[in-house]
Amino acid sequence: MSFPLSSSSFSDKKNAFYAQSGGAAAVLNASAAGVVAGVMAHKDKIENLYIGRNGILGALHEDMVVVNTHDDNLIDDLLHAPAGAFGSCRYKLKSIEESEREYARILEVFKAHNIGYFFYNGGGNSQDTSCKLAKYAAKKNYPLQCIGIPKTIDNDLSGTDCSPGYGSVAKYVAVSILEASMDLASMHQTSTKVFVMEVMGRDSGWIAAAAGLAADERNLGPDLIIFPEVPYEEYKFYAELNRIVARKGFCVVVVAEGVRGPDGNHLTSTANKDAFGHTQLGGAASIIAGRIREVTGHKTHFAVCDYLQRAARHIASKTDVDQSFLVGKKAVEFAANGYSNVMMAIVRESEQPYRWSVGTVPLVEAANSRNALPAGFISKCGFHITDACRRYLAPLIAGESYPSYQNGLPAYRVFNSVAVPKKLEEFTL
Repeated sequence: MSFPLSSSSFSDKKNAFYAQSGGAAAVLNASAAGVVAGVMAHKDKIENLYIGRNGILGALHEDMVVVNTHDDNLIDDLLHAPAGAFGSCRYKLKSIEESEREYARILEVFKAHNIGYFFYNGGGNSQDTSCKLAKYAAKKNYPLQCIGIPKTIDNDLSGTDCSPGYGSVAKYVAVSILEASMDLASMHQTSTKVFVMEVMGRDSGWIAAAAGLAADERNLGPDLIIFPEVPYEEYKFYAELNRIVARKGFCVVVVAEGVRGPDGNHLTSTANKDAFGHTQLGGAASIIAGRIREVTGHKTHFAVCDYLQRAARHIASKTDVDQSFLVGKKAVEFAANGYSNVMMAIVRESEQPYRWSVGTVPLVEAANSRNALPAGFISKCGFHITDACRRYLAPLIAGESYPSYQNGLPAYRVFNSVAVPKKLEEFTL
């Protein structure tokens, strides 16, 4: 779907706006690198690439930088940098009816800087922003092409086989639980019997499921996985845990932060909410480890991956890096060919051997989406993954894409760009 472009106020060559939104990811900047590469390949249609600092706030506050496409190291440095190089945000635009002034302001800023392309990189809430802005621009006959670039470590975006950002967090979690289980195996005779690792996943167990890849014939990796999709019933859990400890002497547990009890409530709900309205979670590992100690008497330890799992660029999946880069590059290519109001999507063409390509899905399908872990990916006992899940997950963590090192540490570049001069008055939210 593409909106017609016609406005006497625009020159033939327009500028593009790109911004990063939501929680960061190890490969978020790889998509930015793809956008830069795409702009360089379409200089016949795109004059400059403006990047909003701190997501959509950069558009609202006219806080933008212009990317120097003549910087020979820019693409490679972005490819290997973790987090959000230009700042991200958790700010969700209200409906047009509730706050039309925000939408009007964005178009005012874009008009002042001759911006006709909008690329927004993030998850379901970010795709919602792109979708709303596309509708408003069409309503106002403003020639703006809106393309969503997918990113979420939760892997719960609809319309795409997998979400860029997920493969790398999946690899980190699988590697971490493998190594932790080897540590536990070496110490359990006289020390810890149960180790609990908490991973992200508010509503879906995709990240927790990835830990299951570490379980193999070596009898390592997680013995039990607690998914948000499966109501947590203590008596079933302890029965499984005691059976495993009796058999092998120790037990390794992975729990998603969004674990729910039989009543449907999170074990760790708080009154705090983020800017997207999500209840803030955390502490499931502490609660479960404490209860294991009380009920079984086993010595326990727990760990919370938290930001570490999504920031770990040093162990990113090459598949994930490649996909993240290409969705950014293809976004520009599709926009240059007249597309709008779509999100780029990963298409799985073959599982064995693994082959994939990049396509599109309407923004409205991706906006605020929630793609849960399929029931067929969870074992009948409810505490592990199936072979079908393994086949889906395995190629997503394949390959390594290491950054360069200096003095024993990754030589990550910090992007301290100077903002472009403002043309408009200050805007208050």
